[in-house]
Amino acid sequence: MFLVGAGPGDPELLTMKAAQLLRQADAVLYDRLISAEVLRLVRPGSLLECVGKAPGGRGWTQPQIHQELIALAYRFHTVVRLKGGDPFVFGRGGEEAWALHQAGVPVEIVPGLSSALSAPTVAGVPVTHRGISASVLVVDGHNPDRLEWPMLSGTKATLVFLMAVGTITTIAERLAIFGKPGNTPVAILERTSTAHERVIKTTLAQISQVINVQHIENPAVIVIGETVGVLPSVAELRQGKLSEAVRCR
Repeated sequence: MFLVGAGPGDPELLTMKAAQLLRQADAVLYDRLISAEVLRLVRPGSLLECVGKAPGGRGWTQPQIHQELIALAYRFHTVVRLKGGDPFVFGRGGEEAWALHQAGVPVEIVPGLSSALSAPTVAGVPVTHRGISASVLVVDGHNPDRLEWPMLSGTKATLVFLMAVGTITTIAERLAIFGKPGNTPVAILERTSTAHERVIKTTLAQISQVINVQHIENPAVIVIGETVGVLPSVAELRQGKLSEAVRCR
C-alpha cells in the first residue's frame, strides 16, 4: 500500500515516484478534490475509486476509508491511496497509515508538495520575506472555535489557512476582534497550478465579500500577511525583458 501526495493539482508537480506509482497501480483510491489531470496518469484498466469526503458530513467516513484500504490491499498487488497535497499535512495520512499498520498491511508514504506552501509559490506569493516575515503558520480553518485567536492576531508570521472557504467570515471577524488590522493584505488562491486557477488579492476587511461575490470554491488556500503584497503578479514576473547588453554576455 502506498500513501501518495498528489501536490496542488498540476501533474508536472508530482514527484517522479508518485507519477510512476500511478502508472503501475492496480487500484487507486483518491480524494474528492484530486485534479482530473493527475487522474489521467493512472494506468488504463486500473480500479479508480473516489473516497473523498464532502461538506456537511456527506461522502465516506474515515473508518469506511480505512476498511476499504485494507480490503483492497488484500485484493490487489499495488494499491495507491492518492491524497491532495502531502499525506501528512492535514490529510489524515497518519490515521490511515496507523490503521493499515494495525491490520498488518505494509505501508510506504510518498510525500507530495503541500498546497500550504506550493500554492502560494506558484501564485507568486512568498510566505516569508526578509524584513517582513520570518515565519509562517499553517492553520486548519475547518473549525475556528479551536484556534488560538490572540496568538494568530498578534503574530507577525504569515498565516496560511487551509479548508477555510466555508468559515472565512468567522476567521476574519475573530482576527479583527483580537487586533489584526483590516487593511492586512490577503491572497485567495483557488485551484492553483491547474487550468482553473484564480489568484485574487484583497484585504482582511474585504475578504468575506470577495469570496462570496467571486464564488470561490475549494480547493483554495488563503494567505494573510504583509508578504502578500511583496511581488507583482505572476504574469508580470513572466514578462521580464533582458537588455541587449545582458543578452550579449
